[in-house]
Amino acid sequence: MLEVLAQYETEIWQSIGETFVMVGVSILAAVLIGLPVGTFLFLCRKGQLIENQLIFSILNLMVNTIRSFPFLLLVVFLIPFTRFVLGTAIGTAAATIPLSIIAIAHYSRLVEQSLLDVPKGVIEAAISMGASVREIMFKFVYVEARSGLILGLTTSIISFISYSTIMGVVGGGGIGDFAIRYGYQQFKTDLMMYMIIIMIVLVQLVQFVGMTVARVLDKR
Repeated sequence: MLEVLAQYETEIWQSIGETFVMVGVSILAAVLIGLPVGTFLFLCRKGQLIENQLIFSILNLMVNTIRSFPFLLLVVFLIPFTRFVLGTAIGTAAATIPLSIIAIAHYSRLVEQSLLDVPKGVIEAAISMGASVREIMFKFVYVEARSGLILGLTTSIISFISYSTIMGVVGGGGIGDFAIRYGYQQFKTDLMMYMIIIMIVLVQLVQFVGMTVARVLDKR
């Protein structure tokens, strides 16, 4: 086993690096875009601070549509868009486009759910103190929902890791692609199992860190 690992050491580290790039970009997209989208889904709902059924309906339809796509079909469907944006539809960079889009849709829904769990009394108290919508969100709602937001992001990251294993379809590489090409297709079951173990350890690490941070931030 050690001889096999030594033989593919360079490829293994490269695949790990590719997975980190794909997942890292997805996390960035989820936080920078998914968080605001989820916030607007919350704010524009009926009875909320800036109720707007048109904006809510548009965002809700977009999120639901993206989340309804089987991810493999979404990757194939977005090939023309990816080629338009990057000039190519092949490679790790190209793989980040569909991953980022599903990341935004996935996390925005979890953000909305976390914000909806905030007691209405918190918002009512903030309004009674004359707080603006921005102040209500940043000083009250986000603070109250921070544990749920972290748990949602943790769940999303684990999903992104799982999605990244499919990106070999567009030459994205990664741990999953390595396990298929060098392990399964070449009948090296031991090598494939080693890569699966790496994935399991990575997921467990993400879950542990996310749960720990959420527990520390939860002051309820």
